[in-house]
Amino acid sequence: MLLWHGAEPVGVCVFGAPAAAVAMRSRFFGLANPRTRVALAALNEKLWVVRRVVLHPAYRGAGLAAAFVRRACELCPVDWVEALAVMGHANPVFERAGFARVGAARPGGPVYYVRDNRGLRPSRLPGRPLS
Repeated sequence: MLLWHGAEPVGVCVFGAPAAAVAMRSRFFGLANPRTRVALAALNEKLWVVRRVVLHPAYRGAGLAAAFVRRACELCPVDWVEALAVMGHANPVFERAGFARVGAARPGGPVYYVRDNRGLRPSRLPGRPLS
């Protein structure tokens, strides 16, 4: 997703497919065997991962990143969005964007965040219905 200021792109939020197994995800969702064919198919259908959020330096520090990530997630056609962020220890941008902080697998390691997107997506995107 791109964030525009007039005709100039000033930010990007990149989503990707989830890894086959993440210990914090397995604990949060209560997955006993997350690598089965059925579990992986459900995972790919229901969950995306925030891979990268980048804002132009002139737009940082004003709370714009949280609003941008929140809106980008609302437009995702999936029920859940997760993020892993080492900077989560210093900057709560994902919490401000509506993610729940689940925890870190080890001290100083990436913080695992999850966002429940069910019921938050708009019923229509411009030009096409959501299924």
